[in-house]
Order: sequence, then structure tokens, then C-alpha cells
Amino acid sequence: MPVLIDAIRDYYGKLGVELKPEDVLVTTGGSEALLLTCLSILDPYTEVIVPEPYYPNYTTFVHAAGGVIRALPTSPEEGYRYADRNKIESLITKNTRAIMITNPGNPTGVVLNEQEMRMIADVAKKHDLFLISDEVYREFCYDDSFGIPTMAKFRDIDDNLVIIDSVSKRFSACGARVGCVVTRNPELQQALLKFCQSRLSVATIDQIGAAKLYGVDQEFFAHSKAEYRQRRDAVVRKLREIPGVLVEEPMGAFYVMARLPVDDADKFQRWLLQEFDDHGETVMFAPGAPFYETPGKGINEVRIAYVLNSAELERAMDLLAKGIVRYQAEQM
Repeated sequence: MPVLIDAIRDYYGKLGVELKPEDVLVTTGGSEALLLTCLSILDPYTEVIVPEPYYPNYTTFVHAAGGVIRALPTSPEEGYRYADRNKIESLITKNTRAIMITNPGNPTGVVLNEQEMRMIADVAKKHDLFLISDEVYREFCYDDSFGIPTMAKFRDIDDNLVIIDSVSKRFSACGARVGCVVTRNPELQQALLKFCQSRLSVATIDQIGAAKLYGVDQEFFAHSKAEYRQRRDAVVRKLREIPGVLVEEPMGAFYVMARLPVDDADKFQRWLLQEFDDHGETVMFAPGAPFYETPGKGINEVRIAYVLNSAELERAMDLLAKGIVRYQAEQM
């Protein structure tokens, strides 16, 4: 609907990014934006370079289009950063079609700085690759001096760049299935539109509601970011009090990856749910291995989403600490 397209364009305009109506395609959430992008740009056995750990559904979308993920390794010791140009270019083959990133990152909370963003843009441009930049957590960047990151400001990669966006994360409206693909590549937009025409459109009332959300005052984002920063600080502080835990402070989104002193995070999680409690309470996280493409990686890592209030998060981390101690004792 024009009202939503205009609202999205106004939003990007405030970021210093000028868009035409034909640059924006509304989708049923950011997930559909990713799926339609993969279906439009990939052929069987073509490759997408993705820094790992990454959002597990990237595998779903790439495989649905017949593609293959080439994982760009990172490590918790290096804060899960992936700004080594040589490592990225070493993965490029004649079958490489795209680089896919999340900025700010899920599950790591990594935020690329200006130089890192420019480097990745340069790699995509040099090798004529699509750069799929998933920016659904854009407002959740905790370094206020950095601003609001978006690849869309690099106009020399207009034909390469695909921005994935969503209403649900930005406005804390999980379940609001409205997103969009932003690209200035007209050929890609035509391909995307063919898929959209096969499934009709996003519900009218949802589009109208989303357009209103885009008009909220900037104070909303300031308040949300302050709240999530407080939650992040509580989780990281409590994790660092647990012996043997390795954790890097996330600079964006609302997730944190941590390495636990356990043999297998999935096994440990099942034990927490089935065998452990403290005054009738236990804790649940996402085991880290499914966020990796490389077999054997992330076995003792976890992703924690800090979406509860700070008091509940502190209690959850205390439960995690108690659980680790008891689990280690039972494994001896």
C-alpha cells in the first residue's frame, strides 16, 4: 500500500537514505524478505558466504533456493568479529553469488563499524556479488557515538545491495508479520515481485498498522535502547561472575553468545529442564551448535535473549550459575 511504502521511505529519509517507491517491496515479515531474496538470486549449488554463528533460518532460506552456505568462521575469543578481508575473499569461488550479514548481529550482538561495513561493501562490489544486509535490529546499537548503521548509505553498491527490514524487532512487536526488501536493483525487484504476485499481498490492516508504527516519536527508540542496554549489562555482569564462562559484551541487538564450562550445551539444557530446579525454577537458553554451519562448533556455547526485565534476568543467570555447579558435580 502506498501509505506503508511512503512511511518506510520517510523513515529511511531520516537516516539520510533517499529511496524511490519502486525500491521498496513489502513482505510478510523479514523472514519472507529473506526467503524471496534467496529464491530470486540463487540457483542450485550457488553459494552464500555467511559469518557464523548466524540466525539458523538462513540455512532454511538458502537451502530452499537450492543454494549452499559457505561459513566464514569466527570465535568467541575474537568477539565473533569477521572483518578480515582476506578470510572473506578466500571463500569466494566461481559459484559464489552473495554475502549475507546481520548488522547488528543475531546471535552475537556484533555491530560492524564504518570501516568494516565499507570493506564488506568493497568486496561485494569488486567480485560482483549481492550483499544481503539483514538490518532488522538497526536501532538496537548501544554505542551512541556510532549512530544508526545501514549499508544503504553506500551508493556505489546500489546494484549489489539488498536490505532486509522488519517491523517486529524494531517496535518490539513480535508477531507483527510486516517487513520489506529494499534494493535499488530494478532487475532484482522484478524477480521479487513475481514471487509476491504468487502469494497476493500482506494483509491490508497489517500494512496500515505498520505505517502508523513508522511514525512513532524518536523518544520510543531512545527509551527502548536504554531499557535493553540495562538488560544487557545485567546479563553480561552476572555471566562474568560465573567461573569458566567466556562472554563478549554485545554492542547491538538483544542477544548474547557465551561459552559455558560444560561438555555439551544441548545436553546441559535438557538436564536443566528435566533434572534441575531451585525453589521450583529453572532456566532455558538456545544451545549454540545450531547457529553454526561447521560441524562440531558451538557445542558448549549458548545464545541468551535478554528480553525479560533486569530482575528476572539476574535471577535467570543465578539459576544458570547454580545449574552449572550442580551439573559439573554430577558429571564427576
